[in-house]
Amino acid sequence: MEEVKQQEEQNLVEKIVYINKVAKVVKGGRQFSFSAIVIVGDGEKKVGWGYGKAKEAAEAIRKASVKAKKEMFEVVKKGGTIVHQIIGKCGAGKVLLKPAREGTGIIAGGPVRAICEAAGIKDILTKCLNSTNPVNVVKACINGLKNLKSSNYREQVNRTSKEKRDEKVNHEGK
Repeated sequence: MEEVKQQEEQNLVEKIVYINKVAKVVKGGRQFSFSAIVIVGDGEKKVGWGYGKAKEAAEAIRKASVKAKKEMFEVVKKGGTIVHQIIGKCGAGKVLLKPAREGTGIIAGGPVRAICEAAGIKDILTKCLNSTNPVNVVKACINGLKNLKSSNYREQVNRTSKEKRDEKVNHEGK
């Protein structure tokens, strides 16, 4: 069982999106600490993100990486792109995610690019709206990817709405 977990961890792609050095002024001078955002994915379907804080940068990255591995989830994809357009939201940050044709590539900036590459998305158009704060952008992008519905779900919704419409027409005709 542990061998399988170790093999899975070896196949994971780890990307450091942002490291922030924070200074806290205290009586004896300044205390420095670090915060880090890390994206982890398998390059196929799974992706996760983590946020870690510590006195040293390496420790902050390690903590963020552990959290990212725990937070992994599967992204709904259709070929190399997402199934439909969506806007992910978190705080003031919004991220527009649009499916793209094959060969387009990843049109995204910084944090969103890292998430798409780690999730195995090959073709996508994105735009960060309102906030450019890396924490909010990552959370908004993850929110958008988690809220994607499978193509089967969309077909099912369309089918039920058509059935309701037909039912209404038949009912009014009587």
